[in-house]
Amino acid sequence: MSSWQPYSFRERPVEQAIRYPDAAALEAAVSRLRAMPPIVTSWEIERLRAQLAEAEEGHRFVLQGGDCAETFADCRSDVIASKLKILLQMSLVLVHGAQRPIVRIGRFAGQYAKPRSQPSETRVIDGREQTLPNYFGDLVNRADFTEPARIPDPALLVEGYMHAALTMNFVRSLAASGFADVHRAHQWDLSFASGAQLADDVAREYRRTMKELLDAIRFMEAIGESRLEEISRVELFASHEGLHLEYEAAQTRTVPRREGHYCLTTHFPWIGERTRRLDGAHVELFRGVRNPIGVKLGPSATADEVLALSRTLNPQDERGKLVFITRMGHGAVATRLPPLLRAMRDAERRCLWICDPMHGNGTTTSTGRKTRDFGAILGELEESIDAHAREGTVFGGVHFELTGEDVTECIGGADGLREEDLDTAYATACDPRLNYRQALEMAFAITRRLRAG
Repeated sequence: MSSWQPYSFRERPVEQAIRYPDAAALEAAVSRLRAMPPIVTSWEIERLRAQLAEAEEGHRFVLQGGDCAETFADCRSDVIASKLKILLQMSLVLVHGAQRPIVRIGRFAGQYAKPRSQPSETRVIDGREQTLPNYFGDLVNRADFTEPARIPDPALLVEGYMHAALTMNFVRSLAASGFADVHRAHQWDLSFASGAQLADDVAREYRRTMKELLDAIRFMEAIGESRLEEISRVELFASHEGLHLEYEAAQTRTVPRREGHYCLTTHFPWIGERTRRLDGAHVELFRGVRNPIGVKLGPSATADEVLALSRTLNPQDERGKLVFITRMGHGAVATRLPPLLRAMRDAERRCLWICDPMHGNGTTTSTGRKTRDFGAILGELEESIDAHAREGTVFGGVHFELTGEDVTECIGGADGLREEDLDTAYATACDPRLNYRQALEMAFAITRRLRAG
């Protein structure tokens, strides 16, 4: 392999490349980012790696979730707190059901760039078709369907950094103040949100779970259980898709008293299904950093590709370094996933397997709305759990697009949302998300399935 440096990716083909009309303005923005303090620390990254290494062995379970695409407008305390509350509620259910500590990773503090299947989009405006560059997230351009808004703007890179830093600072402040302490689980209730009441059976199950877990914690406190801290107080890690390589490379650096480079925009960057080309720029950048790296694997992934990605991104076969995030689609898992599991198992290569059941199950309604079906999402999870059980590999976690808000973007679930209900509160900046009720219902469904073996 060729030698690596933070900008060696520029010599490789870039999928989802952003074309800036002003190269000097881009370089000025990147130079400013290089001089700014890191958003996360190397210590936090190494802490996450240690926890992911334990998840590889089946001693922890990963819950990764949050918005499909953050927006700068949603960098508000109430929105951030709601995201954390649903992650904490889901993790409480999972720790009770899976009987393992949960690694909590949010899709926040940097999920401002989104890949698109097409570089442009066409709409009918005043009876005439108009084609403009696609919206690639607030880090790149603006959502308004106007020519000025859709021109990539390098100033948004600095603005994105600032919003990510503000979000991470607030998350850390909440965690330090005891917000995430299980003893305060009653404060995670989201029912104050208008119309966000849980179905009666789900609410009863959550209250019963919370009481049983708190009773168990109090019992362990009484007998001086040494690992109580692992259960009652939680850590929150940040993640986002490492799509915009100039942004990521600008904050990739060495740190005192540690070897190697760290990407300090986030704890856990991942490479998407569209950008995991082995000789591509995204793999080139992230092969050289100490962070744990995720890779999305869709139904087209082959065993040879997975092994090659493993050897490139984790050449020393280190624990806690590589996470494969499968997104096969309901009905495709039984044939597509097992060959990948067998290849890594038989080659004795280390990785953590988690399932993203959202991205392979997108559909479009007759009116053109993008949506996802709750039953298909759950079906892919169940198929993935079964595949791991058959192959003797560890099913290590789940990856969701979700929100603490009372949106109507995915159909199905206990509420029985239908296509005609989607327009009630369809608020996503890109892809449909599970709402609060659907997310908590999904957590209970996962725990029941894990307990069933």
